[in-house]
Amino acid sequence: MPSLASARYGKDNVRVYKVERDAETGTQSVTEMTVCALLEGAIETSYTEADNSVVVATDSIKNTIYIKAKEHPVNPPELYASYLGQHFVNKYAHITTAHIKVTVHRWTRMTIDGKPHPHSFYRDGEETRTVEATVTKDGLDIKSGINGLTVLKSTGSAFHGFLRDEYTTLKETWDRILSTDVDASWTWGRFASVAAVETGVDRFDRAWNAARTITMKTFAEDESASVQNTMYKMCEQILDAEPEVNLTGYSLPNKHYFEIDLSWHNGLKNTGADAEVYAPQGGPNGLIKCVVARS
Repeated sequence: MPSLASARYGKDNVRVYKVERDAETGTQSVTEMTVCALLEGAIETSYTEADNSVVVATDSIKNTIYIKAKEHPVNPPELYASYLGQHFVNKYAHITTAHIKVTVHRWTRMTIDGKPHPHSFYRDGEETRTVEATVTKDGLDIKSGINGLTVLKSTGSAFHGFLRDEYTTLKETWDRILSTDVDASWTWGRFASVAAVETGVDRFDRAWNAARTITMKTFAEDESASVQNTMYKMCEQILDAEPEVNLTGYSLPNKHYFEIDLSWHNGLKNTGADAEVYAPQGGPNGLIKCVVARS
């Protein structure tokens, strides 16, 4: 006989925008998020017996996302995700786990005539700040991250000495363009409660700023022997910077820029040391991943 192995459900792609106003200064701050909330628990009969009495309607989940954004701070997003997840497991006795994913979209304050504008912002990239919180009655597990940070350097990257066999056509190179879309994450030690998340809440912004700085500085300054080695150096530094983080990892596509041989046109030199014009590639691309744990 078949049996339900696992199940969760909820509301995805809930767009939330919050404005915070400082009455004294007239300055406003904005946060735009996309939220997903999925619930687990004693919900099997809704699948196997058409018993909807155990279903918290996804409309209720959506409305709760908005209400908790009004009742609580949404920054840092780790704190908001904790409040939201804790609500579901406390409110409904048969719900044992809430999976909350928060994606924060980038808005940067405008500088006008050399001064920060009090209420105007611009989108300076598709980079997002991400949080995944798994909340149970026994505690909270939180993973923070950066996604969609596109970076490129025009030199300072090499790739040679790799395994060669009858399937290999790639040439070794001691100087190449390196570009990627950064997907970085770091996983915190378990929090016993929302109160534990609230205590020392500055840790989350501190870690995000450190991870972002480490990522860009290492990418820019490392004389990269490979994407693998560069990303490992990034992971090491994040673990050093934040002692409460247990795991950190990267997923980096290697976005290729190939030299174009133009010698067919009047002997025009555009390869090796003479390369200036390249062809960006849409795919296929390399994809390199790693997770580094604290020993």
